[in-house]
Amino acid sequence: MSIFTRDRNLIGVLDLQGGVWEHLDHFDRIGIKAAPVKDASAIPGLAGLVIPGGESTCLSRLIRIFGLEQPLIEACNRGTRLWGTCAGAILLAQTLKGEEPHLGLINIELERNSFGSQLDSFFREVLVPKVAPDPVPLTFIRAPKIIRAGQGVDILLEMDGYIAAAETQEILVTVFHPELTDSLAFHRYFARKCGLTLLSGNVPARDPEWRMTSWTRYHPAPSC
Repeated sequence: MSIFTRDRNLIGVLDLQGGVWEHLDHFDRIGIKAAPVKDASAIPGLAGLVIPGGESTCLSRLIRIFGLEQPLIEACNRGTRLWGTCAGAILLAQTLKGEEPHLGLINIELERNSFGSQLDSFFREVLVPKVAPDPVPLTFIRAPKIIRAGQGVDILLEMDGYIAAAETQEILVTVFHPELTDSLAFHRYFARKCGLTLLSGNVPARDPEWRMTSWTRYHPAPSC
């Protein structure tokens, strides 16, 4: 049972490509009802929708193939909250350095693959005061950088001369992957952003039972 209450109490995770089940696992750990979403008809009834990390070009193409571009824009305009992580942030940005934007829903300029190859991925713990009182673990994998935040955009985290997390009332973007750590802080923050009210103070900021393979409980290995 969810520890949050609201009529529209479901958060969707766009299930086309990327880290879908890792997000679902994190929402489950904070008691939030969440489900994978592929069908445009499911989007209007959601409190919020996560566009997960993955490969932004592939995700953009699949969004067009599945006819989801206009439904996503319309849902945002109607008040459904959106959260883009890494590739998801790329799809939501109004401006992309050196290329055409995709959904263009948040007034930021973003540069893809700013840190180099997969081998240049890294881990950091930083304080994000609006999200949690203690340092939050962050995982950067072929991450983009937000190099400009325009009018109406609040910066949640700036580090080393670039913006790593930002938001408007409707949209949250993070260039890192909260779903690949034991931290539940950003998922709690997004749930509240969606208007879901926390009924219990017992949800931990970090879950000691989480493992990198926790998401596989949704897809158990076949028996031999």
